[in-house]
Amino acid sequence: MRHYLLTETNWKAVKQTEYQLAVLPWGATEAHNYHLPYGTDNILADRIAAESARIASVRGGKVIVLPTIPFGVNTGQPDVKFDMNLNPGTQFMILKDLITVLDRQEIFKLVIMNSHGGNDFKQIIRELNLLFPKMFICQCNWFRIPGAEKYFEDLGEHAGEVETSLMQYLAPDLVLPLSEAGDGKASVFSVSALNQGWAWAERKWTKVTKDTGIGNPALATAEKGEAFFKLITEKIGEFLYELAIVNQDDLYKD
Repeated sequence: MRHYLLTETNWKAVKQTEYQLAVLPWGATEAHNYHLPYGTDNILADRIAAESARIASVRGGKVIVLPTIPFGVNTGQPDVKFDMNLNPGTQFMILKDLITVLDRQEIFKLVIMNSHGGNDFKQIIRELNLLFPKMFICQCNWFRIPGAEKYFEDLGEHAGEVETSLMQYLAPDLVLPLSEAGDGKASVFSVSALNQGWAWAERKWTKVTKDTGIGNPALATAEKGEAFFKLITEKIGEFLYELAIVNQDDLYKD
């Protein structure tokens, strides 16, 4: 039993613990090239959140990880079979209900541990902040933590070398041989501004990639995955610990 995971702990332990911080892992269910499972984002969300919370807990933070939400925003992939979609408005309603519970029980800090690039909780958090003024709500995107370039040659964003290496380390029995994978080659917009970051449009996924991947997994290894997993969980673990122990009145400094 890992006492910092709500799925594994029990009422006896929960009843006597004054939690400082809740963590909500949020993934997606979608195709990940030919070689990775549909649940890749959820597996990574589970494992990263659990190890990060363990690190924070060892330091003395009273952290609890809630069960992972397994569906994310996949509005650009309606023609990919079983790419399951939750609209942002649905995500808002789910978060509103869950935060109502935390707020009522005086657990006033929540980290949404995001594991899917299609999820973006910024605007949702802005709206929830007005509804729950006592709550501190933030999102953490593990895939945006600096340092991946130290381990990987191809930083492609979906089912490429990074995710494949992590899965080879964390769940090797669910990864097909790399000879089964597509090359993750991706097309870009023909309008230059849409590739430069200051103009944005949602991509039609099957117009961008033939194998559903973006990024070549050919150089992935479990050793790279282990090293990167340790890097990101140590950084997130420290973040969770700092956020757990800080008083909300002391969140800002000169």
